[in-house]
Amino acid sequence: MYEREISKQEQRELIRRAKEYDPSAFARIYEHYYQDIYNFVCYRVPGTHVAEDLTSDVFLKALESIDSYAFRGVPISAWLFRIARNTVALYYRDQPASTALSLNEELLPVEVDPSDVFERELTQKQLAQALGNLTEDQQEVIILRFVDGLSNAEVGQVLGKSEGAIKSLQYRALGSLNRVLEECFPERS
Repeated sequence: MYEREISKQEQRELIRRAKEYDPSAFARIYEHYYQDIYNFVCYRVPGTHVAEDLTSDVFLKALESIDSYAFRGVPISAWLFRIARNTVALYYRDQPASTALSLNEELLPVEVDPSDVFERELTQKQLAQALGNLTEDQQEVIILRFVDGLSNAEVGQVLGKSEGAIKSLQYRALGSLNRVLEECFPERS
């Protein structure tokens, strides 16, 4: 596992080098943050293919706008998550009212027990469905805190709110999520 955040000094250096079109600098940013951005997007859109496409769009937009990025002590991750939020919002704005769900036809490795995969996917689908019943801010706090593992301070930087506001929002979101899970899936409690 990698360190949670790249040091501020290294971030400054990466941004400087990326602005000078050093491909290894942006590659480091991409490799370090791809999974967190993908996780964030994946819980907000239907299907892994859509999540992969939108995550790629996030990094393309970041690359295209790297010249306008000014390091002000806020982690690069906060900037990337804001781009991801906007990308997801644009995706839904441009979608027709109903979206067809794709069938996942991936083959499982031989050593994987299909019942374990089914249970994990069922749990993820239930969580995604329950999250859909929360407000947008509540969804983002839950995903950023518990899926991506960001601290309250980091979530505050992404959402442009104080750490205290994030704690309060997280408390309400967890309460709402618990109620939704109990209502929608009483057999799981």
